[in-house]
Amino acid sequence: MAQQQNPQQNPAAETEQDINILKKIRIEKLAERQAAGNDPFTITKYDVTAHAADLKASYEATEARLLAEANGDEEAFQASLEPLKEQIVAIAGRVMSWRDMGRANFIDVRDSTDRIQVYVRMNDIGGKEAFKEFKKWDIGDIVGVKGFVFRTKKGEISIHAQEIVLLSKSLLPLPEKWHGLKDQDTRYRKRYLDLIVNPDVKKTFITRSRILREIRNYLDNIGYIEVETPVLLPLQIAAAARPFVTHHNTLDMDMFLRIETELNLKKLIVGGFDRVYEVGRIFRNEGMDPSHNPEFTTIEMYQAYTDYKGMMDLIEDLYRSLAKTICGSDRISYQGVEIALGEPWERLTMVEAVQKYAGVNYYDWENDEAARACAKEKGVEVEEGEHATKGHVLIAFFDTFVEENLIQPTIIYDYPVENSPLAKRKPSEPAFTERFEYFIYAREMGNAFSELNDPIDQRQRFEAQVAARRALGDPTGEVDEDFVNALEYGLPPTGGLGLGLDRLVMLLTDSASIRDVLLFPTMRPLPKNGQHTDETEETEESDS
Repeated sequence: MAQQQNPQQNPAAETEQDINILKKIRIEKLAERQAAGNDPFTITKYDVTAHAADLKASYEATEARLLAEANGDEEAFQASLEPLKEQIVAIAGRVMSWRDMGRANFIDVRDSTDRIQVYVRMNDIGGKEAFKEFKKWDIGDIVGVKGFVFRTKKGEISIHAQEIVLLSKSLLPLPEKWHGLKDQDTRYRKRYLDLIVNPDVKKTFITRSRILREIRNYLDNIGYIEVETPVLLPLQIAAAARPFVTHHNTLDMDMFLRIETELNLKKLIVGGFDRVYEVGRIFRNEGMDPSHNPEFTTIEMYQAYTDYKGMMDLIEDLYRSLAKTICGSDRISYQGVEIALGEPWERLTMVEAVQKYAGVNYYDWENDEAARACAKEKGVEVEEGEHATKGHVLIAFFDTFVEENLIQPTIIYDYPVENSPLAKRKPSEPAFTERFEYFIYAREMGNAFSELNDPIDQRQRFEAQVAARRALGDPTGEVDEDFVNALEYGLPPTGGLGLGLDRLVMLLTDSASIRDVLLFPTMRPLPKNGQHTDETEETEESDS
């Protein structure tokens, strides 16, 4: 008999009929089952004994062994396969496709590991009535299958069903099989649907989990201890990042979602821990683009008795280790560009980088006024305007001319004190700090310091930071007195480093947008019926 498709089971109908009609049909089928005392939603468990990927791999291995033992005797080989029919397995998963061939049907069932074909024949699953009921099911339904593994005449490893159970009813049709779910906005908003119909997406998030596990293993193995610090904080520090504000009802006070984990982790170094790290969820009330989301994950680590150069060595080694473990090589491809993570990373001071790419020498500026004049001459906009110092101008030149050139892994170090309020000054050149950022594919990937441990200097920098914000008309932000107090008890020489986990996952999975590596990225809610969405605002959130 020629293959036929049940029109009610054909996902192509989604493009031809109103989805509400299809949903209504499925609800009616469910009601019919429930009225007959066969409600799938009353099933609480199903004993799964195997998974699709393992079954296919195991069957192929068994076939290869039996074929070798048969020495080319096809009849003997086929006879050796017969005992396999006694090995009953049970799988569970979602019906992804359906081929109706009359008294025999083929369905594809996908579980958490892979998809596998299931052969369903009327006489094997309970007869005519059971088969009739089975054919009322739909693509998208979740089923349990018991049977034995075999290979079809067309060569596909399959399960010959001896029992099939409807475990959960899908009331909405899946996207049409051949076109899938390609609308990017819908994929982000309905990640659950994206995972169902685009199996490769799941691989990204499995890899993300592996990356995080390997980072933890790496740090644990060199003596770091993982800790957890508060997400809700009682004050807003005068940092550049803008926090989210909430209100604690019991204490009747505003609180702030953390913009970093740094200060609390350094308090732990004060308290006597030598090496600590935190996998921290961070919240910043700022813009969105392919590399920024308002909530994201960082990994910050602090090590007593080392400096920023020690952290340089650590991050290089960590990336090499991750690349080899996750990607199989320390040379990877990202967006069509080969990235050499295993070779020694280029290291440039910010002054050297600006001279290399902008042709401007910081040391030629006699004073702040000369620096501002140079910026004006080169068409470089400096946010601080007439209040800009040489350090501010240097940073502006870096942002304008340098970052876009840093494709291969590059460490930029010795940042001006103006934008490094928590980093230790260079003893030999107090206008700069022992700070570095590292860049890959023209993207900042992490930040590190020789941590400032002078409480007097720290207070002065905090106060200067607050004053600068006041001068720009921003009354928010204050000195973190408790952190200064902690430093007054003594912070040993310490190296600290923070990296963005999401950007690292983007790199190692060759993902273009941060939304591709976040299971549920932040999205503007869709307008309700009758409401209008501001197209300008939508553009701000786009990945273009």
